[in-house]
Amino acid sequence: MTAHTRAEIARIIDHTLLKPEATGVQVADLVAEAARLNCYSVCVSPSQLPVEVPEGLHVATVVGFPSGAVKPEIKAAEAARAVSDGAEEVDMVINIALAKEKRFDDLEAEIRAVREACPAPVVLKVIIESAALDDDAIVAACRASEAAGADFVKTSTGFHPAGGASVHAVKLMADTVGGRLGVKASGGIRNAKDAVAMVEAGATRLGLSSSAAVLDGLTD
Repeated sequence: MTAHTRAEIARIIDHTLLKPEATGVQVADLVAEAARLNCYSVCVSPSQLPVEVPEGLHVATVVGFPSGAVKPEIKAAEAARAVSDGAEEVDMVINIALAKEKRFDDLEAEIRAVREACPAPVVLKVIIESAALDDDAIVAACRASEAAGADFVKTSTGFHPAGGASVHAVKLMADTVGGRLGVKASGGIRNAKDAVAMVEAGATRLGLSSSAAVLDGLTD
């Protein structure tokens, strides 16, 4: 296993606060902590936008969160509003039923609708809720994401009862996108060992709410 430094891991962290009861004060604290830890971004609910951040810290938000079970045009409108409110990155939740029912053309169309609503340079990450899918559906959802123009595929919301990120899912996703897209591991990663395992499996971004605890387990 390759050694990963605290600084290296910090620069791929989306420091995240998506609890529905989160307050503006808590978001401000999140920003301050992310800056102190030298994280890549903060990820907050769209209702918290706009968020003031120091130079070098990016702003991400979520769309269709956490269920994904809304119409594509609603997700697209939500994404467009988020970008107008200052989001640089959008993490959208797929309609999981489309993947379960193997309606991957419809899934691709949904993702494309959001992509068109937040074109580059906005970064689009597609949350496929991997713990709720079998391997074939994970692969197909990743392919649909790539075909629709996404920049990343992401394992999980962290809110689904099936669970969060797994090394198996991250490796499968990374193998499927072959470096053409990023892979974000999110959900249940609470210590340095788990974070490094995800990176070793192919994750290029980490969604963490326990960023300080994870980084405390690493050395420079």
